[in-house]
Amino acid sequence: QVQLVESGGGLVQPGGSLRLSCAASGSIFSIYDMGWYRQAPGKERELVAVISTIGRTTYKDSVKGQFTISRDNAKNTVYLQMNSLKPGDTAVYYCNADIMSSWYNRRNYWGQGTQVTVSS
Repeated sequence: QVQLVESGGGLVQPGGSLRLSCAASGSIFSIYDMGWYRQAPGKERELVAVISTIGRTTYKDSVKGQFTISRDNAKNTVYLQMNSLKPGDTAVYYCNADIMSSWYNRRNYWGQGTQVTVSS
């Protein structure tokens, strides 16, 4: 079946950069919107950015100009370039994708999450 796998998280100093990747694999008919969510300790999971099949993007207000979401449809992969990282960006980042895996079977899938820690 369909699987989403994130990579690229880690420990970075304030002001540093990270690039997250999420690759979808398995039985895939079509992929629609793909996005990144994050969840900090004690906080609810929140949408960070989303990108449509044709590249239309939406961002959480606080990360506009700081993060950039992109996708490579040929590789079934979505990316999140994170620059000027701050301690407040520390969270587990989750990939989400709206995927049709067969005829009449379309739903959201989640990755396992990747930890991003911004600390000196």
